[in-house]
Amino acid sequence: MLWQDCKGVEAGCGGKRRLRSTVIAMRLPCSFWFLLLFSTGGLLLLLHLQDLTETIQQGPGAKLIFPHGQLVSKDQCPHCADAEIQASIQPAKLFLQAPRSSLLNPRDITAQVTKNHRKLLLKSSSPLLQLSSTPAGRAKNSISRLTRVQRSRRKLMREVCAKYRSSNIARAVTRQHVSRIYVEDTHKLLYCEVPKAGCSNWKRVLMVLQGQAASTGEIQHEQVHYGNHLKRLDSFNHQGIAHRLETYTKVLFLREPFERLVSAFRDKFESPNSYYHPVFGKPIISRYRSNASQTALRTGEGVTFKEFIQYLLDVHRPVGMDIHWEPVVQLCSPCLIDYDFIGKFETIEEEANFLLRRIGAPANLTFPSFKDRNPNAARTSSRITQEYFAGLNLTERQRTYDFFFMDYLMFNYSKPFEDLY
Repeated sequence: MLWQDCKGVEAGCGGKRRLRSTVIAMRLPCSFWFLLLFSTGGLLLLLHLQDLTETIQQGPGAKLIFPHGQLVSKDQCPHCADAEIQASIQPAKLFLQAPRSSLLNPRDITAQVTKNHRKLLLKSSSPLLQLSSTPAGRAKNSISRLTRVQRSRRKLMREVCAKYRSSNIARAVTRQHVSRIYVEDTHKLLYCEVPKAGCSNWKRVLMVLQGQAASTGEIQHEQVHYGNHLKRLDSFNHQGIAHRLETYTKVLFLREPFERLVSAFRDKFESPNSYYHPVFGKPIISRYRSNASQTALRTGEGVTFKEFIQYLLDVHRPVGMDIHWEPVVQLCSPCLIDYDFIGKFETIEEEANFLLRRIGAPANLTFPSFKDRNPNAARTSSRITQEYFAGLNLTERQRTYDFFFMDYLMFNYSKPFEDLY
């Protein structure tokens, strides 16, 4: 419009010489303004297009930092949600400032990033996301779990003792009560021997702790059981017994009662044995087998599991009790001796090694896993135990369960058969 007005002035001024100089003077400012407006419009369009290439869609709470340092919030940038514009962004030119928590889940970041940027984000968050999967994290979790297990077992043992302790039971600890406890003075350890619950390997460990051997693997069976290398607690005087019971770590390892019983039977009666066959086998066969052969009566070999159970449950046994099938509550007197550590054969390696680290044993000493006697025979399992007890009637199974009832109750083992009460 300004340009048209200027042309009208120029036409109206023709023929009048005195106005010619004024028209010429006005023509230059009009051209100048036209060029100025055209240049300004082009510059604004260029700046707008540049702004469009420097935007990014953000999640709640995040801010954008542009190369020149200007902060722009999402409310100030409504066109940031345009998908086509977002696709044209060059991530290398952007710096993202987001809450620290967003780094824990890279999927929440909606900005397009390169493959290297994704690797960087995942790498920076992995120590927080995968802490429990590292060796140190797993070890810490294992220690916490085993500590809770020990606390629970000791609590149950004390509760059962408090509930079932008879008022006429002697409160004083006698030499008989500690006769099955072995002493290791170097690391201040007291171990109650429970046969068929890893006791042979535990004796090997005690011998290594005392410095009698460099490793458990070099100690033979005869050295373990007949070498007389370990001290028993009842060998000390009254003051020595009381001091060790008060200050040493008292340890007890046991096994599912029926499984321990079957293991003892297989070891003592199904394998050649110069002691158990004549001492236990002969009177058992003589009393519970009708029409026994002269060979069986002479050697005591071939005792059946049913005959063995008859002997066990007989109140008038023809031969006395043996530590291999005596209940743990009788062997180790847990209601008189407050054990600090209660381990189970079913998880013996993990729990024994946990205990060894707690008492400061050498780092290279771990609990051995080899089978001491009859290494070629299958280790007694719950399946094998079920097979042996399947040959008994319900009454015999129930009475055997009653015989070991306190072991089942005090150490939280489930009933081995559903028909037991």
